[in-house]
Amino acid sequence: MDVKKQVQTQFGKHAQNYVTSPGHAKGNDLAALAAMADAVQEDVLLDIATGGGHVANAFAPLVKEVTALDLTPDMLNTAERFIQGNGHTNVTFVQGDAEQLPFAANTFTKVTCRIAPHHFPDITAFVQESFRVLQPGGMFLMIDNVAPEADDLDIFYNTVEQKRDPSHVRACKKSEWLRYTETAGFAIRHLTTFSKTFVFEAWCRMMSVPPAVQEELQSFMLTAPAHIQQHFQLQMQNGSLYSFQGQSMLLICQKPE
Repeated sequence: MDVKKQVQTQFGKHAQNYVTSPGHAKGNDLAALAAMADAVQEDVLLDIATGGGHVANAFAPLVKEVTALDLTPDMLNTAERFIQGNGHTNVTFVQGDAEQLPFAANTFTKVTCRIAPHHFPDITAFVQESFRVLQPGGMFLMIDNVAPEADDLDIFYNTVEQKRDPSHVRACKKSEWLRYTETAGFAIRHLTTFSKTFVFEAWCRMMSVPPAVQEELQSFMLTAPAHIQQHFQLQMQNGSLYSFQGQSMLLICQKPE
């Protein structure tokens, strides 16, 4: 199945899970994003791959207009119910592809994208499109899970994610994000990382991982070399894998004036 079809299938089935997921609905990364965006009432913001709509919802009271874009119609519908249920009337919902944005150049003052690019097949196109639709001086604010710089840790983490969710393409390294954004023409303004604790059963339940696949995934993680288990801080409870540690990154870039 095509990756983008997989994304639509996976997220269409689990849209409501992403509205209520604590890691998506809350989290210190979301608070940091809102605090560091320097949003003003005149801003026109695009939230790419809006998912449950948490970023669009957070910015709606702070800016003039928000456009919430997502590839998956069911996810958009769920985000719309969530955001409108909170009383926000300045959010427009658009189905579209992060790699081929359906907007004219120089349309937005801010572009956001949170916990989604690891599902994008072409990160270069996503970053270039974000640059294109921003006005000169506009800000690109991106949060995503990132892989460690060491290749064996990178391979392990992305393998784990792909076993759990076939629509996962790749969590990039921090160094890769710096290359993608600077190559597109952005100036780096800020980079912050966050530790993320994944509670194994809840993390699998988010994507309705079948029991047999969950067992296979747990075995894969628990038979990894000791230094990999130590890096990801695998924690056991009652003889089973309880949690492991990952990392996300907030990257803030600016399009030159």
